[in-house]
Amino acid sequence: MRVTIRYYAGARAAAGREEESLEAAEGSTVGDVASQLAARHGSALARVLDVSSFLVDEVVAAPDRRVPAGATLDVLPPFAGG
Repeated sequence: MRVTIRYYAGARAAAGREEESLEAAEGSTVGDVASQLAARHGSALARVLDVSSFLVDEVVAAPDRRVPAGATLDVLPPFAGG
């Protein structure tokens, strides 16, 4: 199944892009997709993913939430400032 990944702030810098598509196995969870992304992009992104929050189709999602086909997964690292 195809999933669109959108990166923000430090996640964008670590991935080297704003957005990408990923082919994930049917029934994959947010954690599964994050693991695939870490394997694809290496340790810099893996460190960011470990502390990031995720949205699936604009709804906050825990690592065990299943990602439906065609979904958009937003990667939101911690933000600083006020």
